[in-house]
Amino acid sequence: MRVLLIEDDNAIAEPLAEGLGRYGFVIDRVGTGAAALAAPVPDMVLLDLGLPDMDGIDVCRTLRTRSRAPIIMITARGDETDRVVGLELGADDYLSKPFGIRELVARMRAVTRRAHLTDTTAHDMTPGDGVRPVRSAPQRVGDLVIDRRTRKVHVAGEHVALAPKEFALLALLCEDPGAVYSRQHILDTVWDPNYFGPTKTLDVHIAALRRKLGSPAWIETVRGVGFRLTAPGAGGEDHR
Repeated sequence: MRVLLIEDDNAIAEPLAEGLGRYGFVIDRVGTGAAALAAPVPDMVLLDLGLPDMDGIDVCRTLRTRSRAPIIMITARGDETDRVVGLELGADDYLSKPFGIRELVARMRAVTRRAHLTDTTAHDMTPGDGVRPVRSAPQRVGDLVIDRRTRKVHVAGEHVALAPKEFALLALLCEDPGAVYSRQHILDTVWDPNYFGPTKTLDVHIAALRRKLGSPAWIETVRGVGFRLTAPGAGGEDHR
């Protein structure tokens, strides 16, 4: 796997690249945001938020528009806002400095598994049913139409651009509209049973989905349990 390491501090970048190399990763190192954006598209990105020429958040935003390669943010910042914004922009995970190489490798492997699950076109996870074929026809729930084959979503005829995790989350909730999905089931399915990151990332993605769908009423919070998809203002639902 080819990994783009975006880190300007050589005291961190050199041992990190050496350690990852021992695990079989091929590391391309750059020290600025500009160099990162000019680099070939990698299989994964390790992104330091504190870069000398531009904010890592802006680098994350631009990279996500170009590629669906997993992004792990590496940060020494204590402000939770930066991590939340990064996750909303499409980063897959974050790791706070200092950290151990084994934890980083575990997270890299976890996001790789999640990306593979999200991108698969042959199967889709569904509750209580294990694995089953992806729906070939678009599904309508009220004004929402989700097409798993083309990975497109429309609400009231308007296209809604979703990040990969947001699409996977919505696709799961759409499998059985109205059914309550527990937080743990969502994390296990959309993320990974061995997910190491903060559980708050689920709330961040739910909030982003509600905003992009145009109404918080689309996803109902069931206190102490999880979430379910509803069709606001719809008299009936087509669950094809």
